[in-house]
Amino acid sequence: MDKHPGNLSLNPHELYFQTIQRSREKMERGLIEEHHQPERRLRVCVATCNRADYSKLAPIMFGIKSHPDDFELEVVVLGSHLIDDYGNTYRMIEQDDFDIGSKLHTIVRGEDEAAMVESVGLALVKLPDVLQRLNPDILIVHGDRFDALALATAAALMNIRILHLEGGEVSGTIDDSIRHAISKLAHYHACCTRRAEQHLIAMCEDHSRILLAGCPSYDKLLVSHHREDYMDIIKSWLGDAVKDNDYIVASQHPVTTDIQHSIKIYGLMLDALLSFNKKTLILFPNIDAGSKEMVRVMRKKGIEQHPNFRAVKHIPFEQFIQLVCHAGCMIGNSSCGVREAGAFGTPVVNLGSRQTGRETGENVLHVRDADTQNKIYHALELQFGKRYPCSKIYGDGNAVPRIMKFLLSVNLNKPLQKTFRFPIVKDCISQDIDHILETQSALAIDLGGTNLRVAIVDMRGNIVKKYTLPNPKSYDARMNLLIKTCAEAIRDAVQLNCRILGVGLSTGGRVNPQEGVVLHSTNLIQEWSSVDLRTPLSDALHLPVWVDNDGNCAALAEKKFGHGRGVDSFATVITGTGIGGGIIHNNELIHGSTFCGAELGHIMVSLEGPECSCGSHGCIEAYASGKALQREAKRLDDEDLLKMEGMKIVEPITAIHLITAAKMGNSKLKCSQQSFHSFGCRYHQHSAHCKPITGHPVGSAGFILSGPCAEDHLRESSFLCTEYQDSLFRLGGASFTWSC
Repeated sequence: MDKHPGNLSLNPHELYFQTIQRSREKMERGLIEEHHQPERRLRVCVATCNRADYSKLAPIMFGIKSHPDDFELEVVVLGSHLIDDYGNTYRMIEQDDFDIGSKLHTIVRGEDEAAMVESVGLALVKLPDVLQRLNPDILIVHGDRFDALALATAAALMNIRILHLEGGEVSGTIDDSIRHAISKLAHYHACCTRRAEQHLIAMCEDHSRILLAGCPSYDKLLVSHHREDYMDIIKSWLGDAVKDNDYIVASQHPVTTDIQHSIKIYGLMLDALLSFNKKTLILFPNIDAGSKEMVRVMRKKGIEQHPNFRAVKHIPFEQFIQLVCHAGCMIGNSSCGVREAGAFGTPVVNLGSRQTGRETGENVLHVRDADTQNKIYHALELQFGKRYPCSKIYGDGNAVPRIMKFLLSVNLNKPLQKTFRFPIVKDCISQDIDHILETQSALAIDLGGTNLRVAIVDMRGNIVKKYTLPNPKSYDARMNLLIKTCAEAIRDAVQLNCRILGVGLSTGGRVNPQEGVVLHSTNLIQEWSSVDLRTPLSDALHLPVWVDNDGNCAALAEKKFGHGRGVDSFATVITGTGIGGGIIHNNELIHGSTFCGAELGHIMVSLEGPECSCGSHGCIEAYASGKALQREAKRLDDEDLLKMEGMKIVEPITAIHLITAAKMGNSKLKCSQQSFHSFGCRYHQHSAHCKPITGHPVGSAGFILSGPCAEDHLRESSFLCTEYQDSLFRLGGASFTWSC
C-alpha cells in the first residue's frame, strides 16, 4: 500500500527523503523558499575504545566535523586506547585533528575474565559524570566490546539516545552476547549487511529505526587502497627485501569462552608460520582475557627476534589497508580477515571459532578445528599468493552519507522510550527495506536482436534513466559493452539517489533461469549459445543477477504491472526483431522441461513457408516478426508493389513502410496477420505506440500482445530482480507465484 505524506506510519527516513523531494520540486517550479535552519545543532558524542573500532568510527567523525552547521561533535576516549602496551592509540585520534573531550582510564589490568568485569564496572563509575557534562543528543557506540557495553548501559540509564553500529551480526565467543545486549539497549541501529538487518528485526527491533548503511570503514577503504607509494609502506614495516604479494599478515585474538584452546591454536599458527618461511607482519593480540598468555607463547618462540617476523602493537589504518591489500595471505581470527580483506580479494585463512557465523566472501578458507600445525600449514599452501574477486558484502563505500542523513532524521521531540515489535516478524518482512533513504531500484537489461538497452528502474516500474546502444555482433564485444554500460548506470545511480538492489536481464533464446545460462539462441543474436550470463555480471557488479527469456519476462511484467493483473491464466506474445511469448497458468510462469514452453514465434503454420531464424520453415516468426516484415517490404518495393498514392518512401525500407501501406489499403500485401489467427487472437500491428492490448479471452485465459517498446522490455527485465512484499520468488523451482 502506498504511504501518503503526513502519514504517521512513515518512518523518519522516508519523512526526511520526502521533505527533500518536495523542496526540489518547489525549486524546479521557480519558488524560492527560505532555507530552514534547525533550532540548534545536533550534539553527537562518539565514544571509541580501541584501535579497531576507531577505524569504523573515524569516517563518521570526519563526516560530522565537515558539517559544523548541523552537528556538534564530542569525542570520548577510553579502554585500550590509553594503554602503552597497546600503542597509546589515542594519539592517532589527535593526529587526525579531533579534540578529545574526555579521556577515561577504564581498563583493569590482568587480561583475564575478572579483569574484564572489573573494567566494565570501572567504566560505569566514571562515565556518568562525563555524559552529564557533555549532555549529548545522541551517543554513537560501535560493535561488541565490553567497553561498549558499559557505554550503552550508562547512556540508556541516563536517557541518552544511542546509535549502535554493526549490530545484528553473528560471530563467536562472548562478543555475540555483548553485541546483542548493546542492540537491545540502543534506540537506533546502523547495520552493515542485509542478514544483520534481518537478525535485528527478528530480535524485535523497530525496523523503522534500522538503517542498512554498510560498514563505514569501507567508505575510505574502497577509495584509498590503491596508492602509488604502497611499496614504501610495505618496506617500512617488513624491510626492503619484501615483495608485493609475497608476505603474510597475522592477527590472532583470544577466544574468551575457551581461552586455553585459543592459546593452543595461537601456538600452532606460529609454528606453521615458522615452517612456511615467509615474511610475516604479526599484530599483538587485543586486551581480552588470555592475551597475556598468548604474548608469552609468542616470546617463548622467539618471534620478536626472528628475521622473518615483525611484531607490532599498532599500525595506522591507512597503512594497514595497504598491507592487507597487497599481502599474499592473511591468517588469524581477526574480523578484518572476514570483512575488510574481502574488499581487496586478499586470501584469508580464518582459524578457530571466533568468527563463526560471519558472512564471508570466497576469499576466506576456514580452519575451524585448527588442532594441528600441518592443517594450518596446508591451508597456507592453498591460499598463499591467490587473488579473489573483490567482495562488497559489508559495504559499497556510501555508508557515511547514509548515516549522516539518518542522524538528521532523528526527531528529538519524540518520546525517548524504546519500543519493540512483537511478535517476531516473518522472514519475508526482513526484505522490506523501503525505510532506507534512497529510491530502491533495479538495473534492467533488455538484450534484443538489434539493440542493447540498460535502465535504472524503480520498484513501481518507472524508468529513472535509460541507455540504448546497438547490440554488438560478437560475444566478447557484447559482454564488454554490457558490463561497461551497467557500471556507468551504477555510478549514475549514486547521483540519482538510487540504490541498485539487483540486475534483471531479458534476452532472446532458450534460457535456463535457474543457472542464468542462455542454452541456445537463434541467429538473431550471434554467438549466444551456452553462455553463462549470471556469473560474469555478478562478479563484475557485485550484485545478484537474474536471467530469463524475454517472452517470459514480458509475461511476468504483464502479471505485475499490465493487463494480466487479476488474471489467473493468459499468454503473452511479444513482437520485435523476432517473436516470443510467455505463458502464465494458474498464476505460475511456465518454462517447460526444456525451457522453451512458450516459444510461440516458432510454431510452424506452413510447411512450405519461408526459412526461419531457428532453421525451420514456416514459423510464425518467419511471417510476422519485424525482420520478416522488413524483408517483405523490401521485396514489394523491388517489385514496385509497395508504394501507394500519397505515400512517401525514404530509404532504408523498414517494416513501418509495409504497415503504412497496409493501413492505406494496399491490396497487394501478403499480410502476416493470418499467422496470428491460428492463435485464436486478434493480431494488431501497431507502430505509433506500443501499449499492450488484450485479445479475445477464453474463460479466464486470454492473449496479451506487447509491441517492441524499449520501456516495456526494460520494465520486464527489472521485474526479475525487484522484490515486492506481495511477491514470492521461487527461482529454485523455476516458477514465480504471487498472492494477487
